Amino acid sequence: MEFIPYLLMAIIIFNIALGLSIVFLERKDASAAWAWLMVLLFVPVAGFFLYLIFGRRLSGKRIFTWDAKAKLGVKKIVQSQLRAIENDEFIFNQLEEYKDLYYLHLRNDDAVFTQDNEVKIFVDGRAKFQSLMDDMEKATNHIHLLYYIIRHDELGQRIADMLIKKAQEGVEVRVLYDALGTRYLRPRYLRKLRKSGVELAAFFPSFIPKINFKINYRNHRKLAIIDGEVGYIGGFNIGDEYLGNSKKFGYWRDTHLRIIGTAVQSMQTRFILDWNQASRHDILYEERYYSSKASGKAGVQIVSSGPDSDWEQIKNGYIKMILSAKEYVFIQTPYFIPDESLRDAIRIAALSGVDVKIMVPNKPDHPFVYWATLSYCGDMLEAGAEVYIYQKGFLHSKTIVVDGKIASVGTANIDVRSFRLNFEVNAFLYDRGLATQLVKAFQNDIKQSTQMTKKLYNKRSIGIRIKESISRLLSPIL
Repeated sequence: MEFIPYLLMAIIIFNIALGLSIVFLERKDASAAWAWLMVLLFVPVAGFFLYLIFGRRLSGKRIFTWDAKAKLGVKKIVQSQLRAIENDEFIFNQLEEYKDLYYLHLRNDDAVFTQDNEVKIFVDGRAKFQSLMDDMEKATNHIHLLYYIIRHDELGQRIADMLIKKAQEGVEVRVLYDALGTRYLRPRYLRKLRKSGVELAAFFPSFIPKINFKINYRNHRKLAIIDGEVGYIGGFNIGDEYLGNSKKFGYWRDTHLRIIGTAVQSMQTRFILDWNQASRHDILYEERYYSSKASGKAGVQIVSSGPDSDWEQIKNGYIKMILSAKEYVFIQTPYFIPDESLRDAIRIAALSGVDVKIMVPNKPDHPFVYWATLSYCGDMLEAGAEVYIYQKGFLHSKTIVVDGKIASVGTANIDVRSFRLNFEVNAFLYDRGLATQLVKAFQNDIKQSTQMTKKLYNKRSIGIRIKESISRLLSPIL
């Protein structure tokens, strides 16, 4: 037992060295750095392994290397749009007052601004997946699907049967899934798809069973592109719970979009970038993947973010939207753990007299995240915001609507994970009609919700207060 003091000394020295690397080499956000230092302090051995899996930064080198942007002239289009906005020469169909938001996404994410889209909003999983199945049935050239979660249940089997059918008809079918999100997917489900000719790729798979040092970086995007003409983007994954068939969650309230127009080209580029990173069989540029045509008048920008970038593109868009509000901001999110910059933006809006309404679910799918969410909702109440707890089922919608003019719908939650660790994609919408539809959906959801008041919040038990405090302390690394 004489070696024990030396072992303890070695652990202490190692922890100090790791702590110094977190502070001086990794250059983390200060709150995240302090959270990890506390983990190392209180659980020195286990904390080290937790840090290896959940704390390390993604490699600084670019992981998306496809040169489609050059071939498509995306950079040229972006530079042209930037110059036109700077010189007041850009022709806006509507909402010219938000040209600074267009400009932000152009500079921050090369997000081409399109104004010729037809957009349909889905707030129910059955309607969304029926529409997707109908569009896939009509496919003649290719089907591209990217989902964080795919389950081998009734809906998953329906989707698989359709993909197998289309592949046997000669349609190119590609499915990209996140290795963590589909960790429970049965191998025979994948084998059946491969055998029928469906191409599959996993994002950041584990090469050693049960060990994956990139598990913290998840492709949380949900995209479907059919024949380069129709695109789907939003919050629904593939599984029976998204149809409201889960006993635990009940009715599933989410928001998804069906887009026809040139914004689909940006969605296709996002899929191909992700596919070529994950697959050994790159998709080369062909015009048939970009056959979308003008179909409406809605303005749309497809904005991506992820840990491969130094910029938090979607979060920046949220902040810009909120600070532009003159009348109201309506926010729906399953997880409300804003970082300091976004928290300040929401509080400033509320304190300035803007009607800020925030809606979150009444039940947790991740307990620590849930208690942290309640804690931050308390902050918003102090600033004058209204907070609603959705009661009908589980609220998974990720939407922001401002002044009935602009909105964002996509995959990014309001939490540190979505802003810094997950690969996300959102559609920023510039259209009064679409924004009005989302406002009406929010107002209908209020009827299925209870309002959290300061009086009710202050009555919470000591046990809940302790859970909130611990969860809030850990929120930078949740």
